[in-house]
Amino acid sequence: MAIKKIIIADDHSFIRLGLIQILKDEFPGIEIIETADGESLVKEVRQQDFDLVISDLDMPGRNGLEALEQIKQIKPHLPVLILSIYADELYAIRVLRAGAAGYLNKNSAPYELVTAIQRIQLGRKYITPEVAERLLDQFDSTKKPHELLSNREFEIFHLLASGKTSSQIAEALSLAVTTISTHRNHILEKMRLTNNSELIRYAIAHHIISDI
Repeated sequence: MAIKKIIIADDHSFIRLGLIQILKDEFPGIEIIETADGESLVKEVRQQDFDLVISDLDMPGRNGLEALEQIKQIKPHLPVLILSIYADELYAIRVLRAGAAGYLNKNSAPYELVTAIQRIQLGRKYITPEVAERLLDQFDSTKKPHELLSNREFEIFHLLASGKTSSQIAEALSLAVTTISTHRNHILEKMRLTNNSELIRYAIAHHIISDI
């Protein structure tokens, strides 16, 4: 599959500029469209034909995971490469299960982005050796409590464990505070925890956040 037209979604303009420079250096003549949020990304995918989507995971409003799920409903065969600041083990499995063609940390070297795109061109998925090992581990292990959470619940769980208040999370995700509180209650129930302190201790013990 020749990649001639790509759309990049990231709410940070300097990230988009960096990605565009790498892509133009490695794939001369490629057409690149930019957007800054998940809503615009889904709209562009509806209206235009692309060979590849490169999307940030953490964007205001509709995040990259939600956009991915919607893109897969609109155009199931369109490959989506997800970029994130989070460690591979936090979100890689989730985005791959949702249909992503690959997951790449934003701190990765430029050549890894090129390698990922080249693999996707061949119709393959791109994952790091660490993610591949975790995938194999899941074949012979029972699910941990945090793996029972929905994608939205896991996102809120991660933010709560990082010390964010319900109001801060509601603002960041463009949701009502009452919605966040409802999600929090579901998270605690599913994980059999009673309060935020236990939630934070769990997140540290399972290396979901660092012990600061």
